[in-house]
Amino acid sequence: MTTTSPLVQAGSFLTLHYRLAGPAGEIINTFGGQPATLTLGTGALSPAVEAYLLGLPEDSRTTFELPAGVAFGQRNPDMLQWMARKVLTDMGDKNAEYQVGDVVQFPTPDGQGQFAGALRQFRSDAKGEAVLFDFNHPLAGQPVSFEVHVIGIL
Repeated sequence: MTTTSPLVQAGSFLTLHYRLAGPAGEIINTFGGQPATLTLGTGALSPAVEAYLLGLPEDSRTTFELPAGVAFGQRNPDMLQWMARKVLTDMGDKNAEYQVGDVVQFPTPDGQGQFAGALRQFRSDAKGEAVLFDFNHPLAGQPVSFEVHVIGIL
């Protein structure tokens, strides 16, 4: 009797290690610690990245090279937004001293989740104190290396 390994399908609950990296290096790497657990299709990974998992058998290890813009879309200039420094003070960590390059978590308008932006610039002029945030994914518009080890599939 031959048993076959389960395959990753839409909606699969997975335990896996994965690494996402762009030209500047790693963004996420679980290989050094606890594996991730997630359900395909719930937004834990981008739909384009999830598509590469479909059909993989349990205990498989592989690396995919995704062309620029495929994994997280193209960079969108509309995602660069100025906001009053007061908004950062009110919505961010009250005691933090922010620097250019910091990633700041903000609550969603409904208070149910969070979104992140990378601080790109400070401005102080006649218009007031302001900060420029980049709300694009850090790997948007870049080629991405996606390494995965599918540990378990339910």
